[in-house]
Amino acid sequence: MPSDPDRSSVAFAELDVVADALVALPGARAVALGGSRAQGTNRPDSDWDVAVYYRGGFDPQGVRDLGWPGQLSEIGGWGRVFNGGGKLSVDGQVIDVHYRDLDLVDAIHDNAVRGEFTIEPLLFHQAGLPSYILLAELGIDTTLRGQLPEWGYPPALRASAPPIWWGNAVNTLEYADAHARHGRVAQCAGLLSEAACHAAHAILAHRGEWVTNEKQLLTAAGLRGIDRIIGRIGTEPSTLVVAATESRELLVQAGRGEGLPW
Repeated sequence: MPSDPDRSSVAFAELDVVADALVALPGARAVALGGSRAQGTNRPDSDWDVAVYYRGGFDPQGVRDLGWPGQLSEIGGWGRVFNGGGKLSVDGQVIDVHYRDLDLVDAIHDNAVRGEFTIEPLLFHQAGLPSYILLAELGIDTTLRGQLPEWGYPPALRASAPPIWWGNAVNTLEYADAHARHGRVAQCAGLLSEAACHAAHAILAHRGEWVTNEKQLLTAAGLRGIDRIIGRIGTEPSTLVVAATESRELLVQAGRGEGLPW
């Protein structure tokens, strides 16, 4: 797993306090640091993403009872995969707390080694949330307390995921093109962006490269060029159709450049 976070940070002392308190809660087995802080891509004002890994049940009320101000969801409040969490303020630092069910992680890993996964809707994830994102977190995050499994990218998942994601991209592009021909700017632009996200997932899965959210998804997959296409999209049907065509060409060329048979 990645090396420990920078212990010179002014917030690390508070992070130790948070990690100790969370791992001591009933059901908790481990605590991990995620997000940009774990990857070393954070800004000075970035939040601290902390995941509580539990097994056999977990009550968020235990976190509330620690006395830090903020809001927390119940288990399942963010769907089946992301499970739930919220934001807390600890000595002036914003801590994003996430709940992670180790039994679910084990089941998702078992599916992934067979090349199986699900894509679930979740706010702010245009292409949806792949179930294996929980494995991606384990591949990127830093364990602060306890022990967590370390798995590589399953070969079967590398084989099965790209065609599924690319199929989603193709279908989304078709709808974007239909909206373009009717001059529906908002729907066309939104679907072109969504299609790029699907294609990016396909490319990264083909590489066997973990991704934990959509913030850097297009950049990591080399699809940032979609910004220029959407940025000059215009409002006339003819310009929308051009944008849809250029978007398809961009995604196809990127995939072929990765050795994908598109």
